[in-house]
Amino acid sequence: MASYDRILVPTDGSDGVERAIDHALEEAATHDATIHGLYVLSTDSYAGLAMESSWERVDRLLREDAKAAVARIHELADQKDASVEVETVMIEGNPSREIVRYSENEGCDLIVMGTHGRGGIDRLLLGSVAESVIRASSVPVTTVPVDG
Repeated sequence: MASYDRILVPTDGSDGVERAIDHALEEAATHDATIHGLYVLSTDSYAGLAMESSWERVDRLLREDAKAAVARIHELADQKDASVEVETVMIEGNPSREIVRYSENEGCDLIVMGTHGRGGIDRLLLGSVAESVIRASSVPVTTVPVDG
């Protein structure tokens, strides 16, 4: 059985992603590993905004969402097992690229992330962060379905 020291769990703050966080926490408890919680503030979020939008207000709201998402990782860790060490960080950029970059730069042994399980035309049109990470990552990736 593989041993893990650093487990990366990216979050988008959605309710469903808590299944992936729970799985990562179980793995961390089993292997005495540290959880690295990551929220990528997608720079793509700004692309569709009208120029009249208040950039500062939008940026503030997105950062508040990010803070709440990483705080939730700490809350779930405290509820599950207080002995699991959790470090969290928020970064900006393209989510799949930043997840891969962070995992490699921080020496993570495993990435545990949620997947919405889109298939067919939805996947082709919308793309998939999880699929992009799986294709690009040199670090093993475990996906956890977060729908239903």
